[in-house]
Amino acid sequence: MDDLDRRLLDAARSGAAADVRAALDAGASVEARDEKLRSPLLLASLNDHVEAAQVLVAAGADPNAQDHRRDSAWLVTGVTGSVAMMRALLPAGPDVTVRNRYGGVSVIPASERGHVAYVRAVLKETDIDVNHVNDLGWTALLEAVILGHGGTAHQEIIEVLLAAGARTDLADQDGVTALEHAESRGFRAMAELLRAAA
Repeated sequence: MDDLDRRLLDAARSGAAADVRAALDAGASVEARDEKLRSPLLLASLNDHVEAAQVLVAAGADPNAQDHRRDSAWLVTGVTGSVAMMRALLPAGPDVTVRNRYGGVSVIPASERGHVAYVRAVLKETDIDVNHVNDLGWTALLEAVILGHGGTAHQEIIEVLLAAGARTDLADQDGVTALEHAESRGFRAMAELLRAAA
């Protein structure tokens, strides 16, 4: 890796937008990779450096470029729940069907982690598949119940997912539905929402 690319990667990681621009102007590759195959845009996304990401997007950075763990700048927004970063990446035309190492799309980890604002925004502002099934056999709805805590954030996510057309009849690999998982965990409010939508 040459010094210019290293400068760009370091600037993206730290969020120094002016330094990102300077490195690009000096000839650094917008698709430079570090030792873990992370691009400057992925590093900016991981650390929620929106301004740096905007500079990279304007320079043509690829939001779908994946690292050694199959993370991409776009996929990471579902993990961090950053709506601002999600919107910063939209002009780059992210492929919302790109899958992470679990075979999931960004709305799935966002639903698991209770990122209500992100789930609402990504479903409204993109054509992401609310019923995408990952390699574990789970949809966003199933993850919100199975890996969530049953609290108000996850209840709200259930409401948002259902309003966006999430199917309650899609069961996991053992044939257990989101409603059955909610009932077995004692998530009463969640179960009521799912029962009403069934």
